[in-house]
Amino acid sequence: MTGRRGGRPLVPAYLSTGGVARPSRPQLERLTVLSGSGGPVPAGLPAAQLALLDALLGGSLTVLEAAALLKLPVSAVRVLAAGLLDRGLLLARAPIPPAECFDPDLLKRVADGLRALKHD
Repeated sequence: MTGRRGGRPLVPAYLSTGGVARPSRPQLERLTVLSGSGGPVPAGLPAAQLALLDALLGGSLTVLEAAALLKLPVSAVRVLAAGLLDRGLLLARAPIPPAECFDPDLLKRVADGLRALKHD
């Protein structure tokens, strides 16, 4: 995964996944939060999976952040993460859903109340 001058990695992304094109866990999204399980790392893991585990030693990362750090496509990191999840070496948490929109009337009343406090 060492880069060249043009920014492209020397090893194509599909080789880092062992030729696997689709993750075994399709629910892994770009904003899924990954963290290491803390268990022992078995011998014989592919280099790309070891790199992902190493990246997660300091805490948690989203799939998107891990892809940027490893300089791999998101699709490749999803495959790598799914393989590690299947082996119990990673933990994944679904992304936090976006908040519901606030009621515009409520926001107007809050703003009016703040203006009234400012003028007192």
